[in-house]
Amino acid sequence: MCAPEPSRCAAVCPPAGSRGTVPDMDRALGWDDHLDEVWSRLGRPAAHGTPGRVARIDRGWSTIWRSAGDDQPLRVRNIGADVAVGDWVVVDADAERVEQVLERRSAFVRRASHEGDRAEADVLAANIDVVVLVHALTAPPNQRRLERELVLAFDSGATPVIALTKIDAVEAPEATVAELSAVAVDVPVLVVSGITGEGIEQVRGLAAGGRTIAFLGASGVGKSTLINKLLGRDAMATSEVREGDQRGRHTTVATQLLALPGGGWLIDTPGFRAVSLWLSGRGIERAFVDVFDLMDHCRFRDCKHDREPGCAVRAAIDAGALDPARFASLERLVAEEAALEDEQRRQERLADRRGGRPEPDASDGE
Repeated sequence: MCAPEPSRCAAVCPPAGSRGTVPDMDRALGWDDHLDEVWSRLGRPAAHGTPGRVARIDRGWSTIWRSAGDDQPLRVRNIGADVAVGDWVVVDADAERVEQVLERRSAFVRRASHEGDRAEADVLAANIDVVVLVHALTAPPNQRRLERELVLAFDSGATPVIALTKIDAVEAPEATVAELSAVAVDVPVLVVSGITGEGIEQVRGLAAGGRTIAFLGASGVGKSTLINKLLGRDAMATSEVREGDQRGRHTTVATQLLALPGGGWLIDTPGFRAVSLWLSGRGIERAFVDVFDLMDHCRFRDCKHDREPGCAVRAAIDAGALDPARFASLERLVAEEAALEDEQRRQERLADRRGGRPEPDASDGE
């Protein structure tokens, strides 16, 4: 079922065949008019045939598909190339390395979480149409994590959808659905089961017309079980979650592009605990549209939403119409993004002073 408003799901499922006049073989792999325009602007380079799509990345190697159902994919080096699963790339004439990555029409990007990284982007999936944010009904609802995921999803350029899994394992999901829907304004919320198949056709419909959907979520939320149900086979390893905290082990070890029966593509990603923001476009505004709408009604344009008279935000909090925790979350995310922007500007200044070479940070003891 789709909660709370099934009709909203149609907004992310436009009719099949709306992809223009791109050749059927290319469209079946996810090629579209935007990518064709990008390729044309570059002069339609094809050192080793037409562009291919990255289906998997393994430690400096990319598996490249040239068509849907490709049974002889290329395996080439991607060292030095900013490449992610879902990208369209041009391979060099010797079919040894990625020579060029075509401009992405969308990308789910977070800040790299590895220790020591400073303001570096981690692209989890590229050229996606729908980002499916997966949460489990068996775990306590995590509004703050979902808010962060929604910011990244809106900034990706794809359409966010929320999938609440394991409906077969709970008796009364309504409270969890309502709690997460409260911070997902105008975002479709699907309730599904990878065991019984409930809601599976709605998820499958997101990929209709050759679209690409990407699954993102923490370990143990049931992504792999859900994907196996969509594929109709046990393609992904699954594991039990711990009883104490409902956390699971990482069963997906590499991001990969998977063909869905009946058409469309799915990008599965390893579960991740940290949801660190990358530089936002309007992701924060769209994820917190209800709060920004209130801000528009404050008496003063520069209202700090603290003790100013005529503050619509404070009035909503006092009236119980706005959860103060949601407003506090917004303030934290805005501050986090501002700090990231400052850090990037500092790194750019240091690089400029050294003629483009990154300068060691003082915190490294150099």
